[in-house]
Parts: sequence; structure tokens; C-alpha cells
Amino acid sequence: MRTALTLLFLLALAALPGALLPQLSLNARKVDEYVAAKGWWGELLQKLGFFEVYATPWFAAIYLLLFTSLVGCLLPRTWEYFKQMRAKPVLTPRNLSRMPHHAQAELDITPEEAVGKAKKAMRGWRMETGEGTVSAERGFLRETGNLVFHFALLGLLVSFALGKMFNYEGQIIVQANGGQFCNGGIFNYDQFRPGLRVDGTDLTPFCVEIGKFSADYLENGQPVGYQADIRYQSGDDLASNTWKPYTLQVNHPLRTEGDRLYLLGHGYTPTFTVTFPNGEKRTQGIQWLPADQLTLASEGATKFDPPGITDSETRRKNQIAVTGLLAPTPLLHGGILTSKYPALNEPMVAVDVYRGDLGVDDGRGQSIFSIDQKMVDQGRLAKVARKNLAVGEEIVLDDGTKVRFDSVNDWVSLQVSHDPTQVYVLAFAVLIILGLGVSLTVKRRRVWVRATRLDDGRTLVEVGGLARTDQAGYGEEFTRLARAVLNEEKS
Repeated sequence: MRTALTLLFLLALAALPGALLPQLSLNARKVDEYVAAKGWWGELLQKLGFFEVYATPWFAAIYLLLFTSLVGCLLPRTWEYFKQMRAKPVLTPRNLSRMPHHAQAELDITPEEAVGKAKKAMRGWRMETGEGTVSAERGFLRETGNLVFHFALLGLLVSFALGKMFNYEGQIIVQANGGQFCNGGIFNYDQFRPGLRVDGTDLTPFCVEIGKFSADYLENGQPVGYQADIRYQSGDDLASNTWKPYTLQVNHPLRTEGDRLYLLGHGYTPTFTVTFPNGEKRTQGIQWLPADQLTLASEGATKFDPPGITDSETRRKNQIAVTGLLAPTPLLHGGILTSKYPALNEPMVAVDVYRGDLGVDDGRGQSIFSIDQKMVDQGRLAKVARKNLAVGEEIVLDDGTKVRFDSVNDWVSLQVSHDPTQVYVLAFAVLIILGLGVSLTVKRRRVWVRATRLDDGRTLVEVGGLARTDQAGYGEEFTRLARAVLNEEKS
């Protein structure tokens, strides 16, 4: 047990970096910023695995050692407890006056009547009677609670381990007012973290359609709550194409087919229409990333390919990117646009329009929120215009191309979580609390009664008590039992 307690302390100590330092699984950008800010110290922590604590070998080693120690501790304790449950209460000691609790009285009753009074007073106790003696004990539930606590802790460790093997978690951005998402494969996600035994080919199938999104804010811009009216289908509904309504809110996930769908946050998608010199139009809306979480001032890049051009070289030289800042509630300072509130109140954008090769055809991945700065540095992508635009306004480029700011739509950030062991984790957590509560409140105690016939015909009745654990509160119980046994009334 001492080893198990030491390892449990080490496990809690090892988990501290996971709570105090940014973790790669949650926010890789924060980790990069932390390492850059701390220099060699940050690099050392990264090498030691402090930014992915729960995946490090040293954390797993403590985890497995604790598991092994608990098994080695619980098996002999369980066998010992089993033997104690079958054993009879210990015989009445010869000298009860040496017990921590003792009371006696001479009564005008027979020893048999005294034994009867004792058996009646200690009804519900484990009891063994002899000639003029009663031996009783109570409080075995204390050890039961102790074992339940430790076995539940063992079950919790196993459940966590199995959960890490078979769970998965993914995030996706979906446009409000008609955007859809189906849990059909990992390529539908923006980010996906599989368990050790998950390859992404057997995800729980369900589909979601996002309807109206609404957000409430305080006067200072702090969000009060988000709400999205959604429709979803899962299980047999997929075959029958039946949609069910649900109101998705923060901390009120949709639970379906063993998966949980969470609403994490939201942002804005500006829609632009580019009219090329030949009169053809392209309209596109791509989500922009909030740069200020309080005002939701957002940055991004909406990219367009020119229509009607089959030559790849010519097409790459005439691609369009609209980048800049979206202000939901605009505030101008000397022509510089910022946002003063997160809600949409006459939104504006400050755009930089680039023309040239966006670098989207070179086979490398590229962020949807920005342009490739290397293409700008090489002169293959050039800024051709800059302007602040309100909804409905447009900017005309030097070759006659027009870029119009059409509208702003909401997008929502969703998280899908699948954990087949969550019910077991909850059950074991409840058992841990119940077992700990029982082990802390129930006390092991023993009571002995001896009735001896005196020469004058009266009976000397002695009552002795012993609390095998903490004696707090046992004195009152013993006093009640002694009074019940030693009173003059016959049973």
C-alpha cells in the first residue's frame, strides 16, 4: 500500500505539466510560442516530453507501475477480508475492565436474561454467544468500502487505458444556414486525433445540418451563450433520410450513437464576388479566423481562379486572393479599421487584393486562412489594391476586375468525441466516491458482554468495547449499548 500511495503521488506530480503547460494535442501553436519565448529552457522541456505529457514513456511507466502495485496490493487484501468475513467474532477477554470502554453493574436478573438483553441491544451485529458471554462486532463495511474504492480506482485506470485505444476526437468548421457535415471519414475533419487502435475507417456514421446560429453578448463583448439550431440523422434515420431537430448549445452536446457533438465556438465568413474582365463571375465564401476573441475581428484569405483559361501558366499568373480584416462592428481610426463589438452591426472589411500565382498548384499544403508569403517575396504574387469595403461596395482593379463584398455568414466550430468507455469511467468514478465515503464514515468496533452469578444471587454484568479504528464517536454508541444492557428491566 505504501508503494501504491507513492506511485499515486508521483502520477499526480507527473500530471502537473499537463495542466500547467500547453499541450500539443490541444494547441500546437501555443506550444510553439512557448518554446520560442523560453529559448533553451523551452527546448529542453520539449525534448523531455512536457508538452505531450500523457503520451510520454515516463508517464506510461508510472501509470503501469501503479496498476501493477494496486493489483499486488488488492489480491492479498481481498483474500484476507474473505477469511475475516467467515471467521467468528473473537472470544470474550477475561478482563473487560482493561478495554478502552468499560461499564458494569449488578442486576437482579439471571445471566441468561442478561445475555438475552445484550443480544436484543446488539441486533444486527455479528454475534457469538457462549455460557454467560456475548461477543459482537460491527463495521466490516469499512473494509468493503476500502476495497471498493481501490478496485474502482483500478477499473478507472483500465477504462482510461481502453479509452485511449478506441476513442477518437475531431474538430470541423461548418457554415451556418445550411452547412452540412457527415461523420464518414477522417478527411471530413479539419483536425482529427485517433486512438491507438483507430484507423479512421470505422467511424460512427451520422450527419448534421447547421441551421440558424445565434449568440448573446454582454455590453463589453463577452459572450453569454451560443446556440445553433441543427438537424441530424443517425442509425436507421440514415437509411430513411429522416432528420431530427436539436438545439445545440455550449456544454449541452448532442449525444447520438455513442458519439457526442459539441459546439465549441463560432466566427464569420465574408462572401466576395469577383467579376473578371470578360464578365464572368465567381462568388465564394471561406471562413476567416478570429484574430481578437473579444471583438471577433477576423483575418483570412478568399482565393479565386480565373475562369475560361486552360493554359496552366497563364491561369497561375492571374489568380486572385482577397485578404485582410473583417470587423463585425466597425470602428475607424484615421482610416484604419478595427472592431469594437463581436456582433454583426454593419460589418466592414479592410481588404488587400493580390494577383498572381497563389502557389496552390505546387502540391504542398496551404492554409486556407492566409496566402503563401514566399510567393509574395519571390514577386510571383503582388498586391494590386487596398480598400475598406462595406457590404455591397466593390473595388475595381487596374485590369477592370471588380471585387465586391457581398455579405457575412456565421460559421460554427464543432467537435465530435467518441469514447466507448465513458459510461465505465463514470460508474467507476461514482464507486470511488461511494467506497471512499463508506471507508471514512464506517468504523470497526467490538463489544463484549459477560454475565456472572454472584454469591448473593445477583448478576454482575460487564460490558467492554473496542474501536479497531478511529474511536471518534464510538463512545456515544458504546454508552447507549451499555445502558440498554445494564438497565434493570428484564428482556
